[in-house]
Amino acid sequence: MPDWEKRFRAPRVSLPDWAEDAPDRSLFVSNATGTYELYAWDRATGEQRQVTDRPNGTTDGALSPDGRWIWWFDDTDGDEFGVWLRQPFDGSGTDEPAVPGLEPSYPAGLAIGRDGRTVVVGRSTDEDGSTIHVARADAAPGETPAEIYRHRESAGVGDLSHDGTLIAVEHTEHGDAMHAALRVLRTDGSTVADLDDSRGGTVDLGLEVLGFAPVDGDTRLLVGHQRRGRWEPMVWDVATGEESDLALDLPGDVSAEWYPDGSALLVAHGFEARGDLWRYDLATRELTPVPTPRGSVSGATARPDGTVEYMWSSAAEPPVLRSTSGKVVLDPPGMKAPGSVPVEDVWVEGPGGSIHALVQKPAGASGPLPTVFEVHGGPTWHDSDAFMAGPAAWVDHGYAVVRVNYRGSTGYGREWTDALKHRVGLIELEDIGAVREWAVSSGLADPDRLVLSGGSWGGYLTLLGLGTQPDAWALGLSAVPVADYVTAYHDEMEALKAIDRTFFGGTPEEVPERFEASSPLTYVDAVKAPVYISAGVNDPRCPIRQVENYVDRLAARDAVHEVYRYEAGHGSLVVDERIKQVGLELDFARRHLG
Repeated sequence: MPDWEKRFRAPRVSLPDWAEDAPDRSLFVSNATGTYELYAWDRATGEQRQVTDRPNGTTDGALSPDGRWIWWFDDTDGDEFGVWLRQPFDGSGTDEPAVPGLEPSYPAGLAIGRDGRTVVVGRSTDEDGSTIHVARADAAPGETPAEIYRHRESAGVGDLSHDGTLIAVEHTEHGDAMHAALRVLRTDGSTVADLDDSRGGTVDLGLEVLGFAPVDGDTRLLVGHQRRGRWEPMVWDVATGEESDLALDLPGDVSAEWYPDGSALLVAHGFEARGDLWRYDLATRELTPVPTPRGSVSGATARPDGTVEYMWSSAAEPPVLRSTSGKVVLDPPGMKAPGSVPVEDVWVEGPGGSIHALVQKPAGASGPLPTVFEVHGGPTWHDSDAFMAGPAAWVDHGYAVVRVNYRGSTGYGREWTDALKHRVGLIELEDIGAVREWAVSSGLADPDRLVLSGGSWGGYLTLLGLGTQPDAWALGLSAVPVADYVTAYHDEMEALKAIDRTFFGGTPEEVPERFEASSPLTYVDAVKAPVYISAGVNDPRCPIRQVENYVDRLAARDAVHEVYRYEAGHGSLVVDERIKQVGLELDFARRHLG
């Protein structure tokens, strides 16, 4: 078995969630069976149990605070439309509807009360927009969960206070789906407080719910804000309105969560594609580092005993679930993923400022090399110094891999991210083009063997780049892309419609020229390079019909292309399917590039 395949097959686990009032009971995701599913873990006994078993996998789950119940979201073959089910943690019962009376929907947040009675469920549908419901465990038979919120724009459940009396909601009633406002409601739907940093015009600031203080009767809410041009936390007392600015002296984006006793915050810090952890004492305002190796921390949680568990990796070293106690928290049995090569940081001056790119190449290799520009999705996301099996597979096959944190990426300040709303897609490709010019002029990349590749938003940028920069690329590999933006808008899930209205400033009917300028379909007849496209037939984010429209245009002029359709949604949770898709891409490149 080649190393690239071993990286996908090697057993992996996620950072475990744990029950607030029963911390020995945990829930995690693993691919141990070859499909990503939920697992229960009793830390006291060491027993682990597979909770879900579905053909296309399951990753969305939650533990009730008392540890009695495991909740998981049941959709159909990756379409993200379904209902919440639950089963006893100990496996003594079967799955049952968790919230009877709620019809299937797209999920929009979930909060389960410590009292064992209150559950807050967020929903999204094309017909209703966003709704939030409160269900009671002691409700009379047939009683429908109470609807406490409804709006056409996107909204979702942020958190439920420790005593179950307050609900924090993120909403975009002002129409900007990139920058949420906050509202705190009582369980009867009445408003306690509002916090809105939106300013209108071209400058809006976002807010996010990071969690209520874990203390009964405590009305402090940890909030993420952008008031100084980046994400950072503050404490908002929703009862008094007092805002406590933490003003942490750290560059880059900062997030946080509470330590279990509410006395301190576990601070997650991201800067220039790497991450680390800190402890912030709320009484002394002292900020102290939580030791982690250089690389990326993809999740962390503070345990009741004061230790911190975190998932760490680097581009060269596979993920490890570590603890500040010095132990490896979960080490799944079976083969270990082979390592890869480290990344090199490159900064390139572009039309909007300095662009950060991460470069990997085969050990000892010198250019010019066939080079894959692996474009991240999101689009509000960023590539980091973290382990990724896909790029490592290309390196194994002799390619250099370049990943670009273009304008629109997170981690480089609000202005860099918000630039996405100007000339959607085209502005990102300007940055990718600037790094491409550097890669060729530096001697790294062979200009005749340049591959543009990506999934989701990265797949969209791949198709758009092949059409708008037809002489720049020798090959295109596009997974689950937006291909025909107008059709995609009309077919996609409601929450993404709201995002697209924010990006473009309206619907396709209101601003048709903007959608046309940013749609790959507009430029499909200019595409020269061979194109490989993979798409999930149940994808609610980049629906299949708009992909078929683009493929039909390629076929009409006998353009070189191949299409792979698979029975899932926006990506696959089945390891064999992931390996198959990477293998098809590698083979397509081999046949067309040599």
